[in-house]
Amino acid sequence: MTGYTPTPVAGVTPDQRIEVQSRKVACDGEAAGSLGHPRIWMTIEDREVCCPYCSITYVLAEGAGEDHGH
Repeated sequence: MTGYTPTPVAGVTPDQRIEVQSRKVACDGEAAGSLGHPRIWMTIEDREVCCPYCSITYVLAEGAGEDHGH
């Protein structure tokens, strides 16, 4: 966990957003429709996190993720 996630750039970063219910999300690139990439786990700190491999953005659903690590 390096804390690094890319910042989406309009017109450059693919605009694929997936709404999730948990602050911990796994991404293996399969949702992008490609061959995928190694599975990584990311933590949503605020409202969203962007995968450094495939640029899929995971957005925390309204009212979700209030588990505080439990």
